[in-house]
Amino acid sequence: MNAITPSLTLVRRFKAAPERVWEAWTSPEVIALWFGPHHTRVESARVDLRPGGELNVVLREDNGERHETKAVFEVIEPPRRLVLAWCWASTPERVSRLTVVLRAVEEGTELTLTHDRFADETTATNHRRGWTEALERLLAQLG
Repeated sequence: MNAITPSLTLVRRFKAAPERVWEAWTSPEVIALWFGPHHTRVESARVDLRPGGELNVVLREDNGERHETKAVFEVIEPPRRLVLAWCWASTPERVSRLTVVLRAVEEGTELTLTHDRFADETTATNHRRGWTEALERLLAQLG
């Protein structure tokens, strides 16, 4: 019997076409404009957009602390769906799953972000706060 692991789901609407929102998740130049919580900036972003390829983003907090993603693309369905095995370089043994689904709606795009398979509730709570702030930044970029 599988234990239920903590997860989170966030839904946001953007006044941009799915292709623009897709680019925000797959273009290093656009990722650098929004990725991460408010108290961070992107130091570097690399995207190897293929199954087994890596999304690598280095975030620098205002206090100087550095965080690096080591996410691996599992599913790529442009401009509709991304699934990544997600972990941080500091804790490579703690792999979670990030799913981003884009759906065209009359006013633009509905994004559903699901991040699951967290090790514990604290990790899920921290990621909820981080993704909420990152999506606020993305909304500011795309409208």
